Amino acid sequence: MGKRAKVEKTVKVKTKSTKRLRKQKLGSGLYLAPSLIGVLLFFIIPFMVVIFYSVVDNPISMNFVFLDNFKRVLQNAAFQTAVKNTATFSAIAVPLAVILSLVLAMVLDAKLPFRSQFRTFFLSPMMVPVASIVLIWQVLFHYNGAVNDVLVALGLDKIDWMKSQYSQIVVIILFLWKNLGYNMILFMAALASIPKDILEVAKLESATPFQTFFHIKIRYLSSTILFVTIMSLINSFKVFREVYLLTGDHPYDAIYLLQHFMNNAFATLDYQRLSAAAILMSLVMIVIIGILFIAENRFGKDVEG
Repeated sequence: MGKRAKVEKTVKVKTKSTKRLRKQKLGSGLYLAPSLIGVLLFFIIPFMVVIFYSVVDNPISMNFVFLDNFKRVLQNAAFQTAVKNTATFSAIAVPLAVILSLVLAMVLDAKLPFRSQFRTFFLSPMMVPVASIVLIWQVLFHYNGAVNDVLVALGLDKIDWMKSQYSQIVVIILFLWKNLGYNMILFMAALASIPKDILEVAKLESATPFQTFFHIKIRYLSSTILFVTIMSLINSFKVFREVYLLTGDHPYDAIYLLQHFMNNAFATLDYQRLSAAAILMSLVMIVIIGILFIAENRFGKDVEG
């Protein structure tokens, strides 16, 4: 009877444990359900719809054409121009955003005078609405704007900045002005988290600032550099908002970006071209971010270990 009672008691304990576990799973599921439903409705289903549109001839007949839409997009002259301009812009603006913000963070980390004013200057664009930023740039770089007034005062000719070869430089300056402050704060936080004892040992070993930076600081900053690079890359694709407000649907060729191409495809209800372009851009972004993660893992694994 004793053994039987023990077995029954064990079974009851296991049953209670199983019921408790089921309740916990059910409770977790109920808490996660709103988020899962939101992700399903606003991300997964729309993405599946985009994939569907990219392989059919149109939303009405829905004839399967496989890769024809992708071939048509890749052979499109406007798409090729948009890809070239977007790649050029990102290749210049993203490294500058990472390097300059890191330099600014190190300057502020050195505890120079007027640090707070310096920080405020670079953080102020984060508090300014996009429309106000565009207005500032129009005042500065309009044909009759402040920059041209300075050029005329120096005896130089006026430049139509947004309709010339300098248009992409203007947009890069705008991008940097908007994003340096946020990146700088991230780097300042990462610099503050570097173990002080390691830096003190390096100083006692007569390591130069150059050696300390490249052999110690840069390794502890690797994860932050990865994050800042990814965020800057994403933000470089979002610069379309400012360019659109500055120049409209069809800007000067040098600043005709991928978002312009997709926006115009949407305006003409060419969902097949829009979907194919969106998928191609997503694939490129996935590859680039994957390469960045691999590089960060190899470079910073000794620090994490």
